[in-house]
Amino acid sequence: MRKQILSKLALVGVIALTAAGCSSGDGDGDGATPGEGGGGGDAITVGFAQTGSESGWRSANTESMKTAFSAENGFDLVFNAADNDPAAQIAAVRSFINQGVDAIVIAPIVEDGWDDVLQEAKDADIPVILEDRTVTASDDLYASWVGLDFTLEGQMAGEWAAETFTEPTTMVVLEGTTGSAPANNRADGFDAAIEGTPIEKIDSQTGDFTRDGGKSVMEGFLQKFGADGIDLVYAHNDDMALGAIEAIEAAGAEPGVDIKIVSIDAVRDGMQALVDGKINYIVECNPLLGDKAAALVKAVLAGETVDKRTIVEDQAFDQEAAKAALPDRTY
Repeated sequence: MRKQILSKLALVGVIALTAAGCSSGDGDGDGATPGEGGGGGDAITVGFAQTGSESGWRSANTESMKTAFSAENGFDLVFNAADNDPAAQIAAVRSFINQGVDAIVIAPIVEDGWDDVLQEAKDADIPVILEDRTVTASDDLYASWVGLDFTLEGQMAGEWAAETFTEPTTMVVLEGTTGSAPANNRADGFDAAIEGTPIEKIDSQTGDFTRDGGKSVMEGFLQKFGADGIDLVYAHNDDMALGAIEAIEAAGAEPGVDIKIVSIDAVRDGMQALVDGKINYIVECNPLLGDKAAALVKAVLAGETVDKRTIVEDQAFDQEAAKAALPDRTY
């Protein structure tokens, strides 16, 4: 099947990936489910291992990927969402290898633990594209990565905090999934940006990028420190920030006023909260990576040289910028 695909791609002259600027289905028992609308024998069969459906960002990312890897675009997608279980995600990738797919796309839940299965894909001559998140495995085990600069996102959020808070400030952090690239890098970027400022991080816990997780962790922070003991919340994504808003309001305080909030993602619900004054600043993490990932797959299978890293540019929003952007927001 691979030779037939490469021949077809060469004949039609697949367009090379152009330079660029950060879930929904469920797998079956063997870790994968066929994508909708098979593309037939000439289609490029791609296995996509998604993290899960933990947030609004992830749902938008999944939709972007399914649209890009559609039958209409010449693909037969085999989709799996691992419900944020790293072992289940690795099992799904092994299932893709056993099925003999033409290429594999992975949004890794965590950075570590990928060496063996990526080597198995390489031994099977199946190229791997990383999407959204990164891994600590050697970069010769995958063809390319497309995503966002998580460290820069954290830095941008931290720079806003450093400029905004010039007096002693107490801050709590809602971390993303432990061990994930965005959680690690957004923490590093933010911490570097506020170094030497009067902002004091008094606690930091994971909310697993979920709204319920953010609410639960924030409830614990409020019980521990009281609303008067917290000046700032740094949330690694909008869903956790939205959960924190619920907890703050339930405690009788006013989010965005009594307790300021800075977040990352810029999904519609988060942007609306920014417009409403409940969040104070948001750094974007663009989830619409499907077209770039699909272009990478076609280019790699055509034997073309591709960049090892493709970084999509992010924006940042205060309340006025959010008001201007929200009407045309697609996610």
